[in-house]
Amino acid sequence: MQALIEPTVVALDYEFVGIEYLSQGKHSLLRVYIDSEDGITLDDCSKVSHQISGLLDVEDVIPGQFNLEVSSPGLDRPLFTLEHFQRFIGSEIKISLSMPVENRRKLTGRLCGVDEKEIVLNVDNADIHLHFDDIEKANLVPDI
Repeated sequence: MQALIEPTVVALDYEFVGIEYLSQGKHSLLRVYIDSEDGITLDDCSKVSHQISGLLDVEDVIPGQFNLEVSSPGLDRPLFTLEHFQRFIGSEIKISLSMPVENRRKLTGRLCGVDEKEIVLNVDNADIHLHFDDIEKANLVPDI
C-alpha cells in the first residue's frame, strides 16, 4: 500500500512519513502521516486526503469499508524507517516490541545509535540493542 500512496504524497510536495492500517471490520482505519518544512495545516490534510481517496477508489486495494485519515506526525511523531530513527538520534522514544527483550515489550529511553539492522536505546543508563524488525511501533516522547 505504501508503494501506491507514497508517490502521490511526494508529487503533492509533502514528505511521506508513513501509514498505519487498523483492521476493525466496518470501522477499519487507514492513517497516512505527512509532513512539510512549513508544517501541516488542515487544508494540506484535506488536499492529500482527496487525492489518496480517489487513488484508493480506483485501485481498490482495501476490501470493504474503511475510514481514511491524513494527519501530521504531531509531537509524538511515529518512527517508521531506519532513516527516521537516524534523524532523531539523541531524542527520547517509546517503543513496543513484537518479542520481549529483557522480559519487556515496552521500552522508553534515549535513542543512541542506528545501523543497518538495529537501534541502540539507552534505558535506565544501560544500552539495549534492538533489531529493527522486532519493533512494532515507535514514537518520539514529546519534549514539553
